[in-house]
Amino acid sequence: MNQSKIKRDPEGTRRRILLAAAEEFAKGGLSGARVDQIARRAETNERMLYYYFGSKEQLFTAVLEHTFGVLNEAERALDLDGLAPIEAITRLAHFVWDFYRDHPELVRLLNNENLHEARYLKAAIRIPEMVSPIVVKLGNILERGQNAGLFRAHVDPLRFYVTLSGLGYYAVSNGHTLAATLGRDFSNAAERSEMVQMNTDLLLAWLMRR
Repeated sequence: MNQSKIKRDPEGTRRRILLAAAEEFAKGGLSGARVDQIARRAETNERMLYYYFGSKEQLFTAVLEHTFGVLNEAERALDLDGLAPIEAITRLAHFVWDFYRDHPELVRLLNNENLHEARYLKAAIRIPEMVSPIVVKLGNILERGQNAGLFRAHVDPLRFYVTLSGLGYYAVSNGHTLAATLGRDFSNAAERSEMVQMNTDLLLAWLMRR
């Protein structure tokens, strides 16, 4: 791509770099991703990459913010207010699990960031703001269910969100090792459907007031 076109479309260039970097970081992690390969995939050059993002580490942080931003936009579009509490909590759980399935790059980026002890997530000050809306939404559903006498009392929304997320996250993050050690492909549509049903039953069995 010639330089004049890059200059005419700075936002497009920046977005291409972000998307290319997301693929490279998800595939090779921060240490394995190469700046020249990111630039080539983005149809630009290394100079423009450093111009927009400063360093490879700053680009990795920007990719984390961008990826969480995609999740945040999808969460905000999730309309659960008109649903009964049990249906709403089920819909929210399925949304989270489906998002992990459909965006394995987020799972791989988070796995890589855990190796760095969340060093770059801590530098991304916008990310906590992106995560909090779905926890608030979850808290509202829990409150409605408790007021209706359906859900147990004193459920901490943040702890419940972590548990809910974990039920869908593990089979995606460990899919290859599970297949290698257990001989079962949990990404298979039929297998995944059974897992979703079991996870839903587990979640509701704990949550429902006895």
